[in-house]
Amino acid sequence: TKLAKIADGTAVRHRMGDLGYRDAQGRVWFCGRKAHRVQTEHGVFYTVPCEAVFNTHPDVLRTALVGIGVPGKQYPVLCVEMDRDRPRRNRIKVKRELLDIGDRHEHTKLIRHILFRGSFPVDIRHNAKIGREKLADWATLAIKEQRRDV
Repeated sequence: TKLAKIADGTAVRHRMGDLGYRDAQGRVWFCGRKAHRVQTEHGVFYTVPCEAVFNTHPDVLRTALVGIGVPGKQYPVLCVEMDRDRPRRNRIKVKRELLDIGDRHEHTKLIRHILFRGSFPVDIRHNAKIGREKLADWATLAIKEQRRDV
């Protein structure tokens, strides 16, 4: 649509909804979808760089970062899908290890809420596209349940 087109001299650029940046060496870094960023009082968390840190854990199949609350006051929640091909591990131990991994990086050290889920909701057309809106709704309810249990 016309709103997605940006005139730039003689070229026209298209907004695709993706976020990224170009570093000092001219490389382009993809950060995720604009609609999926988590906007907190402490700054913005981008899905791809944050998830890449936590996906290094050997027992994790994949992670998905979602925001709970209203943009600008959200808090980040990391949803974790464990690798089913690995022996079952104690989730409390895995959570501690994930928090330790996150603490080693400036852009993930404020992620303190971790939830485990058997599988993520995905787009039926391709399994790689996580249904983050549904996952955020689930995470909101799960966090509320945790608070009730305390």
